[in-house]
Amino acid sequence: MRRRSSTLTEHELEIMKIVWLHDSSTVRDVYEALLEKRKVAYTTVMTMMKVLETKKYLKKTQADRAYVYRPAQPQRQVIGAMVRDFVNRVFNGSAEPLLAHLVEEHDLSREDLEEIARLRSKP
Repeated sequence: MRRRSSTLTEHELEIMKIVWLHDSSTVRDVYEALLEKRKVAYTTVMTMMKVLETKKYLKKTQADRAYVYRPAQPQRQVIGAMVRDFVNRVFNGSAEPLLAHLVEEHDLSREDLEEIARLRSKP
């Protein structure tokens, strides 16, 4: 049996980006935002938001007849954990091969490289 991942799937991340953008959202809000990009069932969005609540990425409160979902964790914290998980799984915990890959495979501009160097030199 596959262990349940605590990291976000592609569709879960898509939902979280919508909720982070708006600070709070109902299932209907997320459903309508997703419909602008692709076809999706309302019940699928509802189920996925319940899963995100179970995984502790969302918390909900009741407002009138609908639940309002808010992020349980800041976007930066969640994405940081996802990047660490990726680096650990793919590069055995070393970020250097990831950076080398990005430099070699993606035409990074001089500004991009200077920004990386600047970030690296931060205390």
